[in-house]
Amino acid sequence: MKQEMQAFIRYLSVEKGLAKNTLESYERDLQQFLDYLHGQGIARLPDTTKSHIHSYLHHLKQRGRASATVSRSIVSIRAFYQHLLREKRIDSDPSLDMETPKLEKRLPKVMSIAEVEALLEAPQTATPGGMRDKAMLELLYATGIRVSELISLDVGDVNLELGFVRCVGKNFRERIVPIGRIAAECLNTYIQTMRPRLLKQAKAEEALFVGHLGTRITRQGFWKIIKRYAVEAQIHKEITPHTLRHSFAAHLLENGADLRAVQEMLGHADISTTQIYTQVMKHKMKEVYDRTHPRAKM
Repeated sequence: MKQEMQAFIRYLSVEKGLAKNTLESYERDLQQFLDYLHGQGIARLPDTTKSHIHSYLHHLKQRGRASATVSRSIVSIRAFYQHLLREKRIDSDPSLDMETPKLEKRLPKVMSIAEVEALLEAPQTATPGGMRDKAMLELLYATGIRVSELISLDVGDVNLELGFVRCVGKNFRERIVPIGRIAAECLNTYIQTMRPRLLKQAKAEEALFVGHLGTRITRQGFWKIIKRYAVEAQIHKEITPHTLRHSFAAHLLENGADLRAVQEMLGHADISTTQIYTQVMKHKMKEVYDRTHPRAKM
């Protein structure tokens, strides 16, 4: 069964061109499903029935998995069995007509402008690592790019003279995003003075942001960086790299930015994905009204 799963992951990578993180999610979901089937004595995928899949989903719910996790697992399992059916590895698809659980609509977590400023001021820019961290945080908030896009940037993807960054997002879609003055100045300082000190012997490294070994910084490495600075900035809510992306979009819309322009900068294929940030603004407006209007609580 593992060979069929690996063949499916290769298909998603080569034929569909899915991003590395998406492939890892599919593989993780399917490996957990196959482990469950193995524990139930199922050794061949054609022997799987609809009841086995329902039993697995019930197992996930019993373990306290969120509706979003269960829904994602269903999507992965469906896609897997559809692939097996196309490849004639099974005669029928046991995942047909499966209902996905209703997801709770959660608004994106957004930082206040004061919290963003505290986070951006946390790095000590006198050191190479601190200047790099400052440039990364400033660029993330200035552009709203994803963390995967941030760490994938090469030096040649940034044009400080014209003030833009070129990044490649989901499904290899390329877009150009403007960079603000402060982020551009931080990037220039980092590239000219601090990046050479981090490179050490790796002079040929093209990555824009490098770690202490002179090689491209990892996604996990940046997660640790932002968590550390959130603590130093005394921000008590949970902060992730995506929180800065959410804050970028919400703050632009709060200050009158066009929704279509924000969609383009975020790299959303569908504007409905971007519209969630208008709900954040409405929610914030209601909170302000309830807190400040003299007759709101009468």
